[in-house]
Amino acid sequence: MTSVTSPNPKYHIEEGRFSIQHMKRKGITAMPRPHSHELTELYYLTEGERVYFVDDRVVTVHKGELILIPGRELHATASSEMAEFERILINYDPDLLPLVLQGEALWFQNHRYRLFRLTLREQNEAETLLSRILEEARIQRPLYEASIVAIFTELMILLQRSDSTTQAGGTKHPLHHLVTDVATYIRSHHREALTLEETAGHFFISPSYLSRVFHRLTGFHFREYIVHVRVREAQRLLAGTSAKIQEIASTVGFEHLSHFNKTFKRSTGLTPLQYRKASRSRASSKSEGIIEE
Repeated sequence: MTSVTSPNPKYHIEEGRFSIQHMKRKGITAMPRPHSHELTELYYLTEGERVYFVDDRVVTVHKGELILIPGRELHATASSEMAEFERILINYDPDLLPLVLQGEALWFQNHRYRLFRLTLREQNEAETLLSRILEEARIQRPLYEASIVAIFTELMILLQRSDSTTQAGGTKHPLHHLVTDVATYIRSHHREALTLEETAGHFFISPSYLSRVFHRLTGFHFREYIVHVRVREAQRLLAGTSAKIQEIASTVGFEHLSHFNKTFKRSTGLTPLQYRKASRSRASSKSEGIIEE
């Protein structure tokens, strides 16, 4: 196991397939950029509030709530009006869990995140289990990695038994509602020639204000988010249809194929053709029961 030498060490086990970090911070903080990673993210807030942008929504996580985000899902976090917060962050490979707890559909039910609003009893149980995991990671007694996985399994069983779940991520803050509405508007109109000025006019606000608050809560600049939505839709069409690449480029809002190809590769690291081939290869492996390393 390795850990980062810092006031908030991050402990890694199982060759990087599981990590845990406890952190407490004061002041306004935000991720410099939205990010994604291969591992599933579990974020439990012990104090304060935190704002997530995930699945095109601004989601406010409150004290005693836990959010799960599947691997490869782009997300960002920022401070709410309560600048001080304390959280425990786990990133894990679902394959570490027993088979009955591994399925992504079991946890996310075809959504891109899951928010657990735990009862006080469940909060107490969850915090006890998380504290035990952190203690095992710090002390590193014999068989501590097996112990951590076992305790983590208990935590995930607790979540599965909890009825206190929601997809809404409720918030009364009008600014959060505004940014969610703007993201939804962009997603619905991404095939059109959207501009910051026209979109701001649609919501009866100034372009400079929209640009500023959208970037603060999502981590995306306005135009950058339009490109993200278009590329994500292109990925879906490339993987799930036999439409020609030029048709897909036009469908998602790109006027020129060359611009689409360059933008797609810059965003994904692959050309559209390479992405389609890789997607079909993964689908074929799954249908044949092949487990990729």
